[in-house]
Amino acid sequence: MNRIEQLFRDKKSDILNVYFTAGYPKQDDTLAVMKALQAAGTDIIEVGMPFSDPVADGPTIQASNQVALDNGMSISILLKQLVSMRESIDVPVVLMGYLNPIIQYGLERFCRDAQACGVDGLILPDLPMAEYLSEYKSVFEEAGLLNIFLITPQTSEERIRLIDEHSQGFIYMVSSAGITGAKSDISEAQKLYFERVNNMLLSTPKLIGFGISDHQTFSTACNYAEGAIVGSAFINLLRDNPDYIQRITPFVKSLKEA
Repeated sequence: MNRIEQLFRDKKSDILNVYFTAGYPKQDDTLAVMKALQAAGTDIIEVGMPFSDPVADGPTIQASNQVALDNGMSISILLKQLVSMRESIDVPVVLMGYLNPIIQYGLERFCRDAQACGVDGLILPDLPMAEYLSEYKSVFEEAGLLNIFLITPQTSEERIRLIDEHSQGFIYMVSSAGITGAKSDISEAQKLYFERVNNMLLSTPKLIGFGISDHQTFSTACNYAEGAIVGSAFINLLRDNPDYIQRITPFVKSLKEA
């Protein structure tokens, strides 16, 4: 069983997925950050593959992408960094990014190399459902990579049910019609959206992302889904603290505990 599926089978609530951009703040930080996140109690590690035009991401993650690219980070370097990760990393690992760099790298080669590293899933916001089903699904499945789809408040019930039908692992439930970024609270309108999706009784677990930044927003999100995804707030920590590796455990604990 895929590690993501195993996690959701063993743990039903308060699942924490933390995102960071590979190659940020420094090119060779990737494994050190992953080890610290795992040691701190992170359930899923989401590694961003830097791209020059990360359309789903807000200013914080956009800036981290540019720094990583300026550091020389690439998919090729990232996969070389991850070759030995399963010697020390046991939790599920998801790669998040955009199609263009993957196509340039070579889709089948990318999936094969990601599988060899022990990657469990992919989040590709600009991968259309129709293309996934017709061109990508069989390649992903052969490599044991779960494709994680995103839904938003604007996603129709028909499409949400189609995504649920073709999803494995979890559904990435985008909290608002916007880009990534840390926020201090979750609005009543967002809660109504969460309740509407919950009333659909989907078969796939959900993680809520975009705007999750602290214990309050994480805890609130966990009332409506199996867990939540933190990105920009963690990038801010990496950006603002020279001793960021030592700051990771207190940060993760602050998300889980009041």
